[in-house]
Amino acid sequence: MKRTLIIALSLCMLCSFALADSLVTNGGVSLDTSSLPHCTEDASAPVVYFISDISAQSLVKAYQALGVELPGKVGVKMSTGESTRSNYLRPELIADLIHLLDGTIVECNTAYGGSRASAAMHRQQAKENGLTDVAALDILDEEGSMELPVENGVRIQVDYVGSHFANYDSFLVLTHFKGHAMAGFGGAIKNISIGFGSSMGKVWIHSGGTRTSGSIWGEQDPFLEAMADAAKAVDTHMGDNILYISVMNRLSVDCDCDGNPAEPDMHDIGILASTDPLAIDQAAIDLVYAMPDSESLRRRIERQNGLYTLEVGEQNGLGSRSYHLSILGD
Repeated sequence: MKRTLIIALSLCMLCSFALADSLVTNGGVSLDTSSLPHCTEDASAPVVYFISDISAQSLVKAYQALGVELPGKVGVKMSTGESTRSNYLRPELIADLIHLLDGTIVECNTAYGGSRASAAMHRQQAKENGLTDVAALDILDEEGSMELPVENGVRIQVDYVGSHFANYDSFLVLTHFKGHAMAGFGGAIKNISIGFGSSMGKVWIHSGGTRTSGSIWGEQDPFLEAMADAAKAVDTHMGDNILYISVMNRLSVDCDCDGNPAEPDMHDIGILASTDPLAIDQAAIDLVYAMPDSESLRRRIERQNGLYTLEVGEQNGLGSRSYHLSILGD
């Protein structure tokens, strides 16, 4: 069964880290874990690790808590940021973890123009953002697309990712959790669907599987369904060789693809890590909704019907919306 070994290792590690009835976020806000509606004490649920400290050392600790060593050639999937003003994860935060993995930063070109619409422009922007000082950068769709099948897809039956995807043995999905103008929120699911999608694949997802070129605009719910399906394709294809870490800092209502994002108006929360992309996104959403200063981000999520993506992910078998929260010491 998928991730049996990973889950077993993670559950064993619960002996080392205390579970608690409350947690304190990076911004100093105390939250009752019973207020997180999908958090469960059921040990069979996937584990989501939480650490409030947001630092290079904590990123390494979050990865190590998962108890899994990613094999072979490791791609680190993250947003490279649309400009130096974007809220992408900064080089000084991510460098230690990427070096530990001997990882390559991987990303695909955009389908909406902007500063990352071609491989040459994308590399230049990544350089300006300091990311090429951390690791090599591979633009996965520089040489086109490859197909991944979608098992039990709600909206689409095939996904189009960058062709260099096939060159990697494993992936760490390193996500900056935030709002998004089209998806409502950008988490792990968006990072492995739209993020791994080639330029053609991005149009495919945004159009709900009706076209592979032209405008990215389409009907909202079909887009969300296709996004959850595309995430399922990537996660299923990689099996046990894909892990998820989400950093919940600078929680703007705007995505890292926005070159001039709105300034965050809520406190930072912390770092999450899991083997389950749906569980980690649901935990992030639960934490956002529990925060007393998250009204702007909640409005953005609900304006775009963003929570529907989680419902579709549960329907197509992407993962579990229930999760077992394990709090790591700073």
